[in-house]
Order: sequence, then structure tokens, then C-alpha cells
Amino acid sequence: MNSTALVTGASSGLGAEFAAQLAARGHDVILLARSASRLAALAERLTAEHGIRAHVVVQDLAEPDAGRRVAGELADRSLTVDLLVNNAGFGTCGRFEEIAGARDHDQLMVNVVALVDLTHELLPGMLERGGGSVVNVASNAAFQPSPYFAVYGAAKAFVLNFGLALREEYRGRGIRVLTLCPGPVETAFFDTIGTRRAAVTGSMTTPEPVVRAALRALERDRGYVAPGLGNALTAHLAPRRPRTLVAAIAERITRKVLAAPAAAAPKPEKRAA
Repeated sequence: MNSTALVTGASSGLGAEFAAQLAARGHDVILLARSASRLAALAERLTAEHGIRAHVVVQDLAEPDAGRRVAGELADRSLTVDLLVNNAGFGTCGRFEEIAGARDHDQLMVNVVALVDLTHELLPGMLERGGGSVVNVASNAAFQPSPYFAVYGAAKAFVLNFGLALREEYRGRGIRVLTLCPGPVETAFFDTIGTRRAAVTGSMTTPEPVVRAALRALERDRGYVAPGLGNALTAHLAPRRPRTLVAAIAERITRKVLAAPAAAAPKPEKRAA
């Protein structure tokens, strides 16, 4: 029997790439996002190319009971999950007082609350079946305070520490937990946040090598992975400096986002599915 992977935010970007690479490895996939049409097209393509089963679950993870709804639908369809990829997420940037509070609330619901809720719902079943894996997608923003990305950076720091804590809890119990911390990736993230200046390092990679690095790190039972030399240096060096100094340096790097007009308030409907 094929193992089954649930990928959130699967309609585009890193999520679609996770689904494609997992399907190529023989995993059945459950594709979760808000866009039914894009998910259906991806499911059809992956089934035709790899001969796996691809299921579609449509859910807005900003809703308060999203995790429970997803778990209920999986149970109704007799679907079990062996690998959970908590990929869905979006960001905001700009001066904190200029960002809509409702937008940051939704960001936390997707990036933090839904991630924790889905892990709560699905990890116990993995334990009962004797094994499983969780991949949480954080960011290189997780390693230091991020002025003008204050909520996004703090949320990703939560994701990183949550993942590392769970990894220690479940080592030796058949569960692998990996946190992926990429730098800027060429995805719809920048359409959603409202400016490509949000790629403050000035360079981007593509989803394929990032996902490949993540799956390789999962196989090796790594705690986290920051693909790319620059990201790896940030991951290893930033936490070793005084936090206030790191925050001050980060502000000089991230302030460039303020030059982009209307970056702080992208329209909600542009959020990546």
C-alpha cells in the first residue's frame, strides 16, 4: 500500500512542487488549498504522470476550525496521512501600524494555528500506525527578528521552535519532524505580499531545489534545513549574536521594503491558495 502525503497550500509554488516530487516517489497525495479548480488540474496531472491516487480537499485555513474540518473530511473519506506537509502560508510587510489587523490575524491563523491544529489532528494516527513524518515550512526569517515583517518573522520563529521541540518529543517513537527554512523562493508569495522587494536579499531560487533539499533532509532525519549557502550561514550564525544587535542589523536590511508603495495592504483575495 502506498503511503499518503497531505500537502497544504498545494495549488501552487512550494506546495505544488512538494506534491509533484512526492508523487514521483510513489506517494499518494492529498492536495489541500482554497482553489478547487487548480487542485483538480494538479491531481489529474499527477495521477496521469505517476499512476498514484490524488485527492482534493478544499479548505480555507484561515477559518478557526479549519483543522477539525479537514480531519473530519479525511475520516469521512477513509483517508489516512503518513506524511503531513504544513506548507500553506502567506506574509505581510511594512510598518506594523499600517498593516490591517485583520490581515495579520488571518496570517497567524494560516501560518501558526492551522499548522498546529492539523498536526494535533493527524500525528496521533501516525503514532497508532507505528510511524509517520511532519514537514513544517518556516523561513530564514525564523532565525532573527524581522522589522517590517514583524508578524511574519515571529510566526516563522514559532514554526521553527515548534518543529524542533516536536522532533525531540517523538525521536525514537517512529515520527520524523523536519522544519524547512528557505530563503526567497520564486512563488506567488510575492504577489500576495504585494511587492518583490520583500525578497530583501535580492536573490531568489525556484521551488524544485528547495523541495528536493527538504525531502533529502527528511530522509536523513534532520531537525531543520536551510537550503543554499547564504541561508545556511544565516541559520547558523544569526542565533549566536546578541538578539538586539541582530534585530538592528535586520532592520537595515529589511527597511528597503518601505520604498514599495501600498506594500502593507495587499488585497485579501490575492492570498495564495
